[in-house]
Amino acid sequence: MPHLLFPTAFGTCGLAWNDTGLTGFQLPEETEALNEQHLAKKARSLPATEPAPAWVQQVIVRVQEHLMGKLQDFSGTPLDWSRVTDFQQAVYLQALAIKPGYKKSYGDIARLMALGNEAARAVGVALATNPWPLIVPCHRVVSAGDKMTGFSAPGGVRTKTRLLVLEGAELLSE
Repeated sequence: MPHLLFPTAFGTCGLAWNDTGLTGFQLPEETEALNEQHLAKKARSLPATEPAPAWVQQVIVRVQEHLMGKLQDFSGTPLDWSRVTDFQQAVYLQALAIKPGYKKSYGDIARLMALGNEAARAVGVALATNPWPLIVPCHRVVSAGDKMTGFSAPGGVRTKTRLLVLEGAELLSE
């Protein structure tokens, strides 16, 4: 499976794909070398040796636009769901339904899946292993108290907050 890195207003991102869809997405790391290393490990991919297909190039343009403030809805992006469990897919589909500028809590997602609040932690674990951060907008999921917690992508909570601000989400401060 190929992957490539590309510039954005947030820094260098990366994505990997196969004939089915995206197999991984990488938000900016401290260095491009770390980006490449983490994406290759997560997506089990190698650097692309041929130009990316048109649909991948379109995803790249849309990510670049989103990170410049021209917000995009990535819900129609082809994803290779075979890389995740059925539970993870169900959680990710709920996250995909959250539009830019909005947030939901881990408990909200658990309730939408008819699991109840006690499954909020399992939702959080699933989101922590999201292979497509930004594309599957796990940054739009916050704690019950609207706190910025649980973002395992590069930059952690700082990146999560930065993405939410870019998208115009209402954030609370102490």
